[in-house]
Amino acid sequence: MREMQTNETAGMSRRGVLRAAAVLAAAPLLAGGMTGAGAAAESRAATFDGKTSLDVPLLTQRRTLGRGKYSMEVSAIGFGVMGATYNRGVAPDRRTVINVMRQAAEHGVTLFDTAQIYGPFTNEELAGEALAPYRNRVAVTTKFGHSIVNGVYQTGKLDSRPENIRKVAEASLKRLRVDAIELFYQHRFDPDVPIEDVAGTVGDLIREGKVKRFGLCEVGPETLRRAHAEQPVTALQSEYHLMWREPEGLFPVLEELGIGFVPYSPLNRGLLGGDMTAYTRFDSGNDNRNMLPRFAPEALSRNLRFMEVLHRFGRPRGITGAQAALGWLLQKADWIVPIPGTTKLSHLEENIRAVDLAVEPGEWARLEEELAGVPVAGERYPADQQKQVRKS
Repeated sequence: MREMQTNETAGMSRRGVLRAAAVLAAAPLLAGGMTGAGAAAESRAATFDGKTSLDVPLLTQRRTLGRGKYSMEVSAIGFGVMGATYNRGVAPDRRTVINVMRQAAEHGVTLFDTAQIYGPFTNEELAGEALAPYRNRVAVTTKFGHSIVNGVYQTGKLDSRPENIRKVAEASLKRLRVDAIELFYQHRFDPDVPIEDVAGTVGDLIREGKVKRFGLCEVGPETLRRAHAEQPVTALQSEYHLMWREPEGLFPVLEELGIGFVPYSPLNRGLLGGDMTAYTRFDSGNDNRNMLPRFAPEALSRNLRFMEVLHRFGRPRGITGAQAALGWLLQKADWIVPIPGTTKLSHLEENIRAVDLAVEPGEWARLEEELAGVPVAGERYPADQQKQVRKS
């Protein structure tokens, strides 16, 4: 799974440096009674939904998010569904996108992430349709916490009141076509609702069998501790990649409490993937990078230095820059599960292979050291969105 790239970008081919495919392994079982996705995958190229499937190794590596009763075993890399319909420009037709998601499931990906706000609603509906054949084989996670009135997002407004959490859960269950939500995240901290009330409401939904686990997004250590004391938190989801390493300050708390970490945008919304140039623009009308400071023309031109370093690192090792970025992240800890997304089978293949890179720890350290000397141009979010990211 490669993070979404739009057709506004001037692309460079990365397929030429992918390593040869390994023989497919047998599909393992997903913890918690789920049967292994990808059991039908074979080492030879096959057809699937009228399209050619991938001739790549089955993703067999598993990682565990959380600890104890609320732990969750999933594939070592997941799939972010958001960009298939939301905030990443013009996407292929629905049939093509569904095929890519099903290929991910066929090849061992068991963690798929969406949210109520993506659309709103349409992204959850897509995930529900695409993954219906894999019910009880994959885990689909979703989120609550934004204010949506009559299907319209109330820009900048949050709503984690207990009654709204319940309302969102019921609607998400229907759109996802599942009996229980595998992991239900609070999308953004709501200062008007005590985190204990949020955690307690999700705990009630867990006891009622409508939700299995509780997660948080973009919060700091104090909020994590307070929520975890009320209802154990399985995973924290935050942006994390080579150009945004602030979440590393939370790692000691996550380890202490036994909370997994799910980085979104692990390729920095495609910037670390290698397809952008100084002339790339995000003007499709469905691309939030158009208002993110790091993707403004001048900042983007300067930030391309990160891609240059990754390409220099990857080429002599037979890996792409995107694989280097994902591989660096994966080796940080075995309780980290990134969720890049893509609408392209070639990028899906590339990302699956990133799980098994033959790179020594010392080499990752040298890459990290070199990139530490490259300044990042532009802030992560505009000021209004940055206010929703809680640091405590």
